[in-house]
Amino acid sequence: MNMHNPLQLIARLAFAFPVAFILSSCTTTEIDEFRQSATDIAFDESIVILGRRQNNNYETEESFVQCVGDVVSRGQGAISVVNEGEFLDAMFPFFEPRTAPMRTGHLEQLMAVDVAAEKLEEFGIEYIVWLDGITERSDQSGSISCTIGPGGGGCFGFGTWTDDSNFEAEIWDIDTMTSVGSISTESNGQSYMPAVVIPIPLIARVEANACSGLGGQLKQFINGT
Repeated sequence: MNMHNPLQLIARLAFAFPVAFILSSCTTTEIDEFRQSATDIAFDESIVILGRRQNNNYETEESFVQCVGDVVSRGQGAISVVNEGEFLDAMFPFFEPRTAPMRTGHLEQLMAVDVAAEKLEEFGIEYIVWLDGITERSDQSGSISCTIGPGGGGCFGFGTWTDDSNFEAEIWDIDTMTSVGSISTESNGQSYMPAVVIPIPLIARVEANACSGLGGQLKQFINGT
């Protein structure tokens, strides 16, 4: 080994870390579907995807709701998805966290209010999809330290953690005012952060995979395929 060329050694080590761990920073995703009734949707009908935000411990992230909506509204079998923010503004105050229908029985009560029923009809909404879930980080271990000196600085060490995404989508049929089924996804993966001079994050795409899987399955579910 040429001890007189430390920069070359550092470069080799920095390259070796991602090569060694890139295959390990992977994600596994499981999707379960429970169907109670047949579903289909016409070209001029829409759905709205709403995040549940009544839980005191967490709120379903808007970014995840938007991600699932993007998957459903694109590609083969695409379905028209009403923007969550636009819908909530138009339906105020009926879908605020304290007043939103928690069960289909509450939906029947809501549909008895003329202004709410008219707004839903204006949007052409056939199904309401409730998303509930969160991504959590656990099993963190390792450490990284950074120093700065007269000759420069750098970070050295190694860290790892686990991310778990658990989400469920419940689908309500506006016409029958019943729940027609649900889809759940569980995605988990191990991420790594080796540091040789600079930290090199190797992030498991847990939430992205959960979004892609749930969105694709939801699109098939509503289309009845």
